Amino acid sequence: MSLPAPRIPGRPLVLGHRGASRDAPENTLAAFHLAMAQGADGFELDVWRCASGEPVVIHDATATRTAGAPLQVVRQPLSRLKQLDAGAWKGPGHRGQRIPTLAEVLAAFPRAVVNVELKSDGLGDPRLAAAVARLAAAPGAEERVLVSSFDYALLAAFRLLAPRVPVGLLFARSQRWELRQSLGAALRPAAVHPERTLATDARVAAWRSRGLAVNVWTVDDPAEVERLARAGAEGIICNAPGEARRAVERALGR
Repeated sequence: MSLPAPRIPGRPLVLGHRGASRDAPENTLAAFHLAMAQGADGFELDVWRCASGEPVVIHDATATRTAGAPLQVVRQPLSRLKQLDAGAWKGPGHRGQRIPTLAEVLAAFPRAVVNVELKSDGLGDPRLAAAVARLAAAPGAEERVLVSSFDYALLAAFRLLAPRVPVGLLFARSQRWELRQSLGAALRPAAVHPERTLATDARVAAWRSRGLAVNVWTVDDPAEVERLARAGAEGIICNAPGEARRAVERALGR
């Protein structure tokens, strides 16, 4: 049986979406450090398995957008990916940021809640599930790691390999999300991760009544953050954690 999803009593977790990605280059150590400095409880990140086997933290299937190199992540060894600059696209002050591995992130932030999204091109890599399972199930990690994916087959592979680590069902408005939610129930999820437009007060209440943590993405409107905090959402995934944290405190009268 899995552990419950990470929670903080009395208020929602504030998780930086790929770190503090409004102000720093997404999915880099700089973005994760800034998220924590702004008051986040942790952050969401994305992982692919590179050619040498390590789970690396990057959102896209290629390094084109965030590292300026038209390379497929899954076909490059870590040594090649580490040569890329993952920060320069965000501005000259961010030059020199590298694509981190998941192991590096977990080691650098031993107290942060980390939502790991397993990435897939539709042909989910079971070796990615296995590599992340080894890291997420390590002592000191399984209590603060939550693993999610839009690829439920990949999530099922992870669930079998790390049964104690909680998983979350990701779904978006553009998908047949109600069907996905029903199919995903077989994974015994600890959480649901709906796109913000799906997280009405009534749905938040219904999910919570089933014992599910509700972690909503991506929420950058302070008024929406306040509404979700009052509705009882367990997590707010956002690009500007400092603003979200202040909105949570306003909503709860702190």
